[in-house]
Amino acid sequence: MKEEFFIRQFKNKYIGDDGAIVDLSGCNVVASDSFFEDIHFKKKWMSLDEISYKASLVNISDMVVMNSDIKYAVLNVGFPKSLSLYEIKLLAEGFKKAAKEFGYEIIGGDTIRNEKIAISVTMMGEAKKPVKRKAKLNEFVAFTGNLGSVSRDLKRLLRGGEVSKNSKFIKPVIRDKFFYKASRYITAACDISDGLFKELERISETSNVGYEFFINFPKSIGCSGEEYEILFTFSKKYLQIIKNIAKLTKTPVTVFAVTKRGKFKSICSQNHF
Repeated sequence: MKEEFFIRQFKNKYIGDDGAIVDLSGCNVVASDSFFEDIHFKKKWMSLDEISYKASLVNISDMVVMNSDIKYAVLNVGFPKSLSLYEIKLLAEGFKKAAKEFGYEIIGGDTIRNEKIAISVTMMGEAKKPVKRKAKLNEFVAFTGNLGSVSRDLKRLLRGGEVSKNSKFIKPVIRDKFFYKASRYITAACDISDGLFKELERISETSNVGYEFFINFPKSIGCSGEEYEILFTFSKKYLQIIKNIAKLTKTPVTVFAVTKRGKFKSICSQNHF
């Protein structure tokens, strides 16, 4: 069966029984994310290994912003009967590439036949000092990288155009080196999966804070989803340290607001299509 062929692509000591026997005593962070055809991507836009690699990266992003060292991953994958054995192997390659790059083991999961590609990834890891979304008053608010390109590239794809293989829509940039070094100075963080404005709203709701902006962003930037850059807050006294770590890790960082009393509501519509 093709499902069994897919499973055989992941050869390790954990796979083969009904469940994986692992020591989870050091794992205190669990994250799960889904990646579905015609909701998060269209198959004509990406190769199969790019699809599975991105499905892994979006979950890795969640683990990184929790300051977690990833240990294990469990995959649940549905794919059409029409996929050839070569295509199924290619799908597996993206999962294995991500696991090798970020140092975790794929320990099991499930496969089913489905009309479209449907992926769900669950990751487990260890964070000695987890970072949550709870910001404090009078803190700087910043994000990594540059925002807006994903929205532009998605619109281009929806019009039938093409984008570079280096597009962040195809291959998100994970800022793990910066975040792991800076985490001790960061109060609150989340990845920008649904757009800057929506993530600001989430931190606002969790922390009961509003924002005083130094920079006004247009909707094309503030509503650009699937950026997977990091939104974070930190005490003003750590500004130079954050800048130094950004320079050391070659990570662009934009400080654009300060937290204040109040509420913030996103003006963006839901992402995806």
